[in-house]
Amino acid sequence: MARNILIVDDEESMRHMLSSLLRKHQYEADSAADGESALQLLAKNGYDVVLCDIRMPGMNGMQFLDEMAKRGLNSTTVIMMSAYGTLDDAVEAMKKGAYDYVSKPFKPDEILLTLKKAEEREKLRRENFLLRQEVKREYGFENIVAKSDKMLRIFETIRKVSDYKSTVLITGESGTGKELIAKAIHYNSDRSNGPMVAINCGAIPDNLLESELFGHVKGAFTDATRTKKGLFEEAHEGTLFLDEIGELPKFLQVKILRALQDSEIRKVGDTRATKVDVRIIAATVKDLAREVEKGEFREDLFYRLNVIPIHVPPLRERKEDIPLLVQHFIQKYNRKLGTAVTGIVPEALSALMEYGWPGNVRELENTIERAMVLSETDHIRLEHLPERILDSGAADNPGQSDNGLSIKKATRKIERDLIQRALAQTGGNRTHAARLLEISHRTLLYKIEEYGIQA
Repeated sequence: MARNILIVDDEESMRHMLSSLLRKHQYEADSAADGESALQLLAKNGYDVVLCDIRMPGMNGMQFLDEMAKRGLNSTTVIMMSAYGTLDDAVEAMKKGAYDYVSKPFKPDEILLTLKKAEEREKLRRENFLLRQEVKREYGFENIVAKSDKMLRIFETIRKVSDYKSTVLITGESGTGKELIAKAIHYNSDRSNGPMVAINCGAIPDNLLESELFGHVKGAFTDATRTKKGLFEEAHEGTLFLDEIGELPKFLQVKILRALQDSEIRKVGDTRATKVDVRIIAATVKDLAREVEKGEFREDLFYRLNVIPIHVPPLRERKEDIPLLVQHFIQKYNRKLGTAVTGIVPEALSALMEYGWPGNVRELENTIERAMVLSETDHIRLEHLPERILDSGAADNPGQSDNGLSIKKATRKIERDLIQRALAQTGGNRTHAARLLEISHRTLLYKIEEYGIQA
């Protein structure tokens, strides 16, 4: 809370009045009659807020703000006061770093309300700083759980490329952690204090996507009642993560390419271009090289995006990471759910190791959360795992099953595998997958739910 206040005013009566008012409301208040004395007190004691008059002999309020900046004291919130103030004075004070401006004579409640607003601002600033530090820790390499050679090589690539503005294209199946890799690049880069803005290009209708990315000016279309910033501007001096870039319509591919080439964008309906400083990270489940061959994706944009390619392997290709991930998720959900699960029995871990994980790390995380909710012991056991995982182990290893000749179990496995392959082949498009499987869309949705497939 902003409880320590420094009053800077050449009028003794004003210093006395403000000191009495602030102490009456449980603030601690010191005062100085001139700018130099105030700077010495500020350097020695530090204060939450400075209340400073603009018109003072010697060093005036504007010069005081300049000196604070020169001496590295400008992290303190400053509220300016003046009996002769104009709008121009207020604007200049704000430009020099003042938080607010009050005109004399003022009522006591005006000062108290302004201080209250300053406290709220400082609280938000502190929370924002702590949140950024927490996010940086969350997306540090130590929190991306893996020991497989493939993932360790990815970490090494991230370390090398993080501080460069070069565009990164992350590929991999759904659920492999592409967004996690994108965030690791951002939060381990020199842009980490800037914004990390993400958009799923396949989740927004084509007619809205252009405005979402580039913004629009008032009157550009029927519902454009005000000028709106796009995500490129929101991500200025930070990172823009374009998830599912393979779903980007052709007419927007041209605009993205121009933004990458020229570092500028044009709002919908605007005649002027706006410069932006944005690092682009894109991700897709599609094979963009094949999409280029098919004429569905621009070749020039593909090469612009594919400067630094990172392929995230599916979980089935790095099963040595599963035990580490299981322990990581157990710890995570103990904190989140208030549970006290300490581990997993060998038989259950073995079942997890044998399963194919079509939904990758996301499916594993959901499985562990479910098991912990169902578990009434301190260990996850076989009976806490979904039937699809138990069936998979039995079908793959008939000798371990009570009935290795079960047509029912074998049929379930064949169905599940075919559905997974169809979804992978169509990039997760269920309508197309149903057509390949020669079943209705409704039947496919039912079987996806029945088998717990992450689609």
